[in-house]
Order: sequence, then structure tokens, then C-alpha cells
Amino acid sequence: MILYLHGFRSSPKSFKARVVQKALEDAGRAHELICPQLPASPKEAMALSLLLAERHAPDNLSIIGSSLGGFYATWLAERLGVRAVLLNPSVDPTRNLEHHVGITTAWHSNEPFEFRPEYIGELADLRVGEITRPERYFLVAATGDEVLDYRDMVAHYPGARQHVIRGSDHAISEFPQYVEEVLAFCSAPLDMAQ
Repeated sequence: MILYLHGFRSSPKSFKARVVQKALEDAGRAHELICPQLPASPKEAMALSLLLAERHAPDNLSIIGSSLGGFYATWLAERLGVRAVLLNPSVDPTRNLEHHVGITTAWHSNEPFEFRPEYIGELADLRVGEITRPERYFLVAATGDEVLDYRDMVAHYPGARQHVIRGSDHAISEFPQYVEEVLAFCSAPLDMAQ
């Protein structure tokens, strides 16, 4: 099973989530994807993700996380002992998201999206200072990410498998080129994923 965690204000309709879904559908594996709509509250997002993940972890679960979802995926991977693919992950969202406190809309709908001040503290509670067992991680980071600094990502996942894309953007617009590599990492036996 693959648990896909989308980014801030995003949804299961995000570009990369849809690319993963299509690749799994094309391989006859559509039933292996879990892609929930995450609540704005980090605490609630992790409660939901744990509920979904614990049914399959640790033997039959990999996590793919994009941006804030990568931050969440790291916390879950450490807690559950599963592998995680991190797509331009936020390393410390408390630095970036304090400027987004308030009410706005979600990216893929006109639904209101409220990010409350107390959510910054919830994010701080989830921060992983240092990863363990780097072989569980695969970082895909773009040097052209206009939202987050890829150097922070590379430094936060030492020893992990890393694919640094020269150029690109936060969305990793050419993600279809990398999805097979991502899914292969998710499916490989853990001792082989280095």
C-alpha cells in the first residue's frame, strides 16, 4: 500500500497525486493507493494518517509526501518504521507557514481553508530533528523550487537516496518522468532500497 500525503492547501487532486494514481492504475495496482484529504490541523492530519497507515504498517506500507506532506511523511516514517519518498519536502514548516495564518481557499476548490495560529505549535510538535535509518528515505528535490530551498532538504536527509533535479520547480512539473523510480522505491524490499 502507498499512502500519499499532499501539501499545504492541496488535495488528492494535486498534480503529483494524480500522476501516482494514474501510474498505479496503468500497472493494475489502483487499489494500493490511499490518498486522503488532509485537515488543515497538523494534529488532525497525523491522527487521520496514523489511522489509515497502521492498518498496513510496517510490512505493507510506503508513504509518498509532497511539500508539507513530506514533513508529515517523515514523522510517520520515523514513528511506524516504514519507507518514505519525499517530493520537495518542507523540512521546518514553522518557518514558512506562520505567514499563512488566516482564512483563504484550497488550491483545487473554492472551499474555505483556515490555518489557525495554534497549528504552528502542532507543526513544531511533529518536527523530526534527525532521521534514523536513512535507507528508508528517498528524497526528490528540485534546485529550482521557488517555495523551499533544496539545500535544506538535502542536508536534512543525509545518507538517504537522493535525486536532485537541476532546475524544475516546487510542483516538479516533469514528475511523470520520475514516478516509476518513486514507485520502484516504494515496492523494493527495505534492505534493497539504498
